[in-house]
Amino acid sequence: MMSAESIKTASAVYFTLLKDKVIDENSEHFQAYFDPDVRQTVLLMADESGTFIIESPKRIQLVVQPTGSVFATNFTHMKDRHKQVETKKHFHLMSVVIMAFLAGIDRNQAAKIRTKREGISFYTLERQVNDVIMNWDSLLKAKPGFGEEEKIDMRDVVTTWKYMEVDTDDYGARKANRRTRIGLIASAMRLLETEGLIVILDREDIPKAIPKQEIFERIEYLYHDYDRYEMFKELMKTEEDQHAENTSN
Repeated sequence: MMSAESIKTASAVYFTLLKDKVIDENSEHFQAYFDPDVRQTVLLMADESGTFIIESPKRIQLVVQPTGSVFATNFTHMKDRHKQVETKKHFHLMSVVIMAFLAGIDRNQAAKIRTKREGISFYTLERQVNDVIMNWDSLLKAKPGFGEEEKIDMRDVVTTWKYMEVDTDDYGARKANRRTRIGLIASAMRLLETEGLIVILDREDIPKAIPKQEIFERIEYLYHDYDRYEMFKELMKTEEDQHAENTSN
């Protein structure tokens, strides 16, 4: 039988995770969590509410299950929480931006170290997304059904992106304007920032996203087991990437 003390401690740990999403080794809750009774209770609470815990040596993270969660952040919830997600079309494009960012940092060790130190500027990300979408555009011409199998409306994504202005002249408007590519990227990166996964730096009017250790752990402990993530990562490759891989094999 769990003691009242264990349940109280477990609740404190779980609700801190709900609020902050991450508890690191410097937190009193980190040590408390590894008490077997407390851990068992926290895992039970997580399971009951459709969330689960990622444990790594220096931190624990709370992740929402994609389906059946009390805290599900599907399109509707995401739209309520993040007002910048206006239409499904923009939502899909923002997903593509986030995937391009993840695929960009989830390469080899050297790339991880470099992006951790230097980050990725929004303009670099715009070029990467553009390369991917132009690649999809040419694939669609050859195979009009491209994307159907993956349940992605490629044509909609490609068309919306192609006709978007890259940027605005007014830097102040850029942050709020998701109708431009850089504005859309800013919105997508703010979602990751809200989740505590990246830091956005605004140096000399060139915003960049710096990945935090949490995002690498999430990729490693969570996404690598997802076929859909691997499929998406494959879709993120452009002809140049494929060429580079062929020469390095």
